[in-house]
Amino acid sequence: MPDTGDLKRRAQADVDARRDELIALSLQIHANPEIAFEEVRSVELLTGLLKANGFEVERGICEIPTAFRASFGSGEPRVALIAEYDALPGVGHGCGHNIIGTASCAAGIALRPLVEETGGTVLVIGTPAEEAAGGKVYMAASGAFDGLTCAMMVHPGNRDTAIAYALACLELDVEFEGKAAHAAARPEAGVNALDAMVAAFVNIGLLRQQLRDSARVHGIITDGGQAVNVIPHHTAAKLLIRSEDDGYIDEVLKPKVLGCFQGAAAATGCDLKHRWGEESRYKTMRTNLALAEAYRANVESLGRKVVSPESSRSMGSTDMGNVSQIVPGIHPSIAIAPQHVPIHTVDFREFAKSESGHEGLLDAAKAIAMTGIDVLLDEGLRRRMWEEFRAER
Repeated sequence: MPDTGDLKRRAQADVDARRDELIALSLQIHANPEIAFEEVRSVELLTGLLKANGFEVERGICEIPTAFRASFGSGEPRVALIAEYDALPGVGHGCGHNIIGTASCAAGIALRPLVEETGGTVLVIGTPAEEAAGGKVYMAASGAFDGLTCAMMVHPGNRDTAIAYALACLELDVEFEGKAAHAAARPEAGVNALDAMVAAFVNIGLLRQQLRDSARVHGIITDGGQAVNVIPHHTAAKLLIRSEDDGYIDEVLKPKVLGCFQGAAAATGCDLKHRWGEESRYKTMRTNLALAEAYRANVESLGRKVVSPESSRSMGSTDMGNVSQIVPGIHPSIAIAPQHVPIHTVDFREFAKSESGHEGLLDAAKAIAMTGIDVLLDEGLRRRMWEEFRAER
């Protein structure tokens, strides 16, 4: 049995030896932000690093040009490190995906010597469009994560966590069709589609009191009319509904939110069209606690202190949730910014290229590489992971 402690020290040394190269790569991605499904340069950089270190790279998997799979070794266990690299429109890397992609690649490379010695497979799976359409949703439906032992990634944030909470998320597009008329000369001849949209949003505001605390309904009006002196004949909106419970979306949120729009249509005489974005639905994050505990011990060995789960319960949504429904997975965060700096902001973007961002990158790579060592070598851990996973299913 190999000395696990020695292997972890070697993995850390591998990451440290690549420090300048990894930081330069992260900064290149940061300086050239690419939004969903347009991450061509980022993929070139990441796969170039992996190819140079002996990985077999397949690009364009799942019929997505900017998705990739890089692998080294053969057989089981099959440890997957998930790379993200898309940016936010108008903000750039305000979510720090330049760090995620680089850290996962660095961790995979650090695991290569172990796989050469003991067998198994390490994979780096490149997943585009997390910020928009949910690349992992489509990739999961295409079987990209089937047959893995586990899947891991680390997200930059404003605190160190081991357990991630994330809400299921479903998109709703709605349109009202009315009848145009002159707003001053003949308002009675019109059917006001904007009135319908305003009434629907008021209905949703009233509905929120009757929803669970963790449920979220939020949206924007994308078309509110074209001219002030014309009764709007058409309006449109885009909404997201979220919940900690996938079932609550189907059983409660979908019918109640749609009812808000149906009631507004009936009250105003407008026709309603709607479409649920089921094909890009984000599922809840199912953190595998056995795997998360291994990660916690590893990241704390680097001098970081993981906060308690309840103090880190601020929730958005991630398509990593869809992966965690297929295989044991974790989505911890690593602090690169103070707690008062939220992600998805210009301020956080600056931290993603700062010295604290670089340290987060290196520590993230080391922590998931060390956790990968645990999975590859510890049959008991793998058994606990899968017993927990199957029990939850």
